[in-house]
Amino acid sequence: MTAASSPLPRRRPVVVTIAVVLVYLTGAVGALIGVLILLSRYQVDRASVLPVSLLGAGIILFALLTFAVASGLSRGSTLARLLVTLYLGAEFVLNVIAIASTDSWDWVATIQVVAEAFVVFALWAPPGRKHFAPQPGQPVATASARP
Repeated sequence: MTAASSPLPRRRPVVVTIAVVLVYLTGAVGALIGVLILLSRYQVDRASVLPVSLLGAGIILFALLTFAVASGLSRGSTLARLLVTLYLGAEFVLNVIAIASTDSWDWVATIQVVAEAFVVFALWAPPGRKHFAPQPGQPVATASARP
């Protein structure tokens, strides 16, 4: 195989690199926040134990799912971009609930929401969007395998 016929690797835009790093960070910090919210159920009244526990468990779940899909973003996977967007959307809702229902997690959840919004914007804005577009020479998935 000659140098002229070998496919050149895609250069990842800086905004995508920053988004991937932020996805890893938001995943790790989100899991930590979820654990702390889950542990804070011991400080609330008896009627609020279940909602606080479910909120903490939900934040942990979506943070770990986001962390797991982050490596696909750096490879340019469109499925990873879609999954990260869905997971961050769910985390966004859970963090807004945490802000509305608790007093001690407002500033941490607010920073998390801002970071998640930046990641979604970076993945779908034009510089990041080009990284996830199909490249010439790659097979394109079709709706049907029949001729």
